[in-house]
Amino acid sequence: MVMKMNKKEWVIITLGMMLIACGVYFFLVPSEVIFGSVSGLSFVISKITKIPISALTFLLNMALLVIGYIFVGKEFGTKTVYTSLLLPIFLWILEQLFPVQGSLTKNNVYDLALYILVIALGQALLFNVNASSGGLDVVAKIINKYTHMEIGKAVTIAGFVAASSSILVYDVGTLIVSLFGTYLNGLVVDYFIDGFNKKKRVCIVSDDYEEIKDYIITKMKRGVTLYPIIGGYNKENKIELQTVLTKYEYKQLLNHLKYSEYKTFVTVSTVNEVVGLWNNNKRK
Repeated sequence: MVMKMNKKEWVIITLGMMLIACGVYFFLVPSEVIFGSVSGLSFVISKITKIPISALTFLLNMALLVIGYIFVGKEFGTKTVYTSLLLPIFLWILEQLFPVQGSLTKNNVYDLALYILVIALGQALLFNVNASSGGLDVVAKIINKYTHMEIGKAVTIAGFVAASSSILVYDVGTLIVSLFGTYLNGLVVDYFIDGFNKKKRVCIVSDDYEEIKDYIITKMKRGVTLYPIIGGYNKENKIELQTVLTKYEYKQLLNHLKYSEYKTFVTVSTVNEVVGLWNNNKRK
């Protein structure tokens, strides 16, 4: 059975790979900093063998792709087939359109910082839809699956192997910078993923809870939980309505409450992660 991706996932995965390819081509390669990735490892091998980076990236990705398909699953493997094909294609296009002779920023530290930000965003986009850029991200996903370690930390561990290869073509200083950059990359990946996963728990006390409940269920297609409560001041029995929404949905609900005539008391808290049916199954 062939896995089907919706259009949104295709767009997210393609955008993520475009960001990663730009980070590799414009910041990693010119800076000659060996980063904890297959692209960084390919750069080391290319220095030694003179084989083009795009070809090496493709070959290494294909080998790790098979491993990911076996140990992570068909959905992840199928999506990673697509990403593994995209990266060398994007790199080849960039090589043809924008020949780069040296560092764009003229500073290795700036190159490293920009590379970390760009590639971490791309990685986070991919991991968020159960995909990866291939290469060592596959290793990170395997570590994440079997140890339940945060994906950013798994990226760091997998990346240390490739970063360590920098000692073959550069000095100890480059090795230290590479390991440090790999560590930062893992932190930034977790930061972006946390941002994607955060939701809003909205608690509403109102005599018009039935109308608000109907709006959330019918218009927003989200679930609602009702709790009986007792007011501490006047001892009145009330109903508290709770729902968990995305940031966009939260703003939509606030606008609805603002322009309605409901008298409400609203409290809001941040939920770092939601596990289960909420993520992919809105009420229909």
